[in-house]
Amino acid sequence: MPTVFDVTTWTHSADPSITCYTDIGALINDIIARIKQDQPDQAAKPGAVIYIPPGDYPLRTRVTVDVSYLTIKGSGHGFTSSSIRYNTPDTSNWHELWPGGSRIKVQNTDGNGEAFLVSRSGDPRLSSVVFKDFCLDGLSCSPHQNSYLNGKYGIKVNTANDAFRIEGMGFVYLEHAVTVRDADALSISGNFIAECGSCIELVGSGQATKITDNLIGAGHVGFSIFAEQHEGLLITGNNIFPRGKSSVHFKNVNRSSITANRLHSFYPGMIDFEGVNKENLISGNHFRREVEPWPPMQSYNNGKDDLYGLIHLRGDSNMVSTNFFALNVAAGAITPPGATPVVIRVESGDANHISNNRAVTNVAAKAVLLASTTTATKVLDSATASEFQADTQNHTFRATP
Repeated sequence: MPTVFDVTTWTHSADPSITCYTDIGALINDIIARIKQDQPDQAAKPGAVIYIPPGDYPLRTRVTVDVSYLTIKGSGHGFTSSSIRYNTPDTSNWHELWPGGSRIKVQNTDGNGEAFLVSRSGDPRLSSVVFKDFCLDGLSCSPHQNSYLNGKYGIKVNTANDAFRIEGMGFVYLEHAVTVRDADALSISGNFIAECGSCIELVGSGQATKITDNLIGAGHVGFSIFAEQHEGLLITGNNIFPRGKSSVHFKNVNRSSITANRLHSFYPGMIDFEGVNKENLISGNHFRREVEPWPPMQSYNNGKDDLYGLIHLRGDSNMVSTNFFALNVAAGAITPPGATPVVIRVESGDANHISNNRAVTNVAAKAVLLASTTTATKVLDSATASEFQADTQNHTFRATP
């Protein structure tokens, strides 16, 4: 019984004309069908490995993964910028044009949007599926190449799952790179996810997931990292660069950590809390906010002005501590015109704790602003008296000396 399959040597069971060079999606589906045929005993399902050597492989048919213990792996994430290529008038003297490595070209001529759909009904939930070391390339966007829109998903996990790993992957020019529903102990680590509408979206609910050591940069239309209804989410050691409409977006997330990341953005709302988020830690991050320098992208923004804050906090008993903020926005580029930009804005909630943060700005700014609906916020050593604004009396403030 084989458990390791190479897409370049596998013969399709029903139609030998289908190969990895004509439709790798249909071929992988055929391999998965063989795995299920070979492993019918519920007490003996070791799973399998599907290997994708370096090369270019068109995917015209969506792959449906409905077995546990499956690893799909290649030998190289192959990322290169498609945005730079599409915005360069003459590339005739370039060394290479397209992504490389083990590259899957997501064409989806079957009418589906996903390259890989992971889904199974019944019990137990899917476990230990791994995507590793290959490239998912969405090829182009519509109506133009700077829209980041094409309806394509790289990996979409649509049912509850446990112990999945997405590692060493490259994602480019997909409207949604990684979307995972109801994740438990998911690991997303060491990937290059950029020039996608949204990079990582954790939807439904989840717990004990980690997003670590990734290079991430969404388009202006979507999220670099989005999570909702999660508990115990760890986001650490990531380099999150422009141009996502936020760097990290939490919606009703509790007892999670955003620590030791480098965050760079051309827009306010870099960490954006929506709904009620409780007992989260934001600590030891380095924030860089500046204006968009590249002419092809200067007409885009995320719709938020500079009063919104680089951190926009909603919820109770959250801690924002020992972060460094570098804000460099020309006075004439601040919105609304003449406004004083805000670094940390506590918009709502009770008993939030802001301490030992440092903001370096090229213009006068409010390092911390407390909105009128906040209660019992502690602000310690994070703003001078002139850098602090409280639209409520229900707070404690100790100025930075």
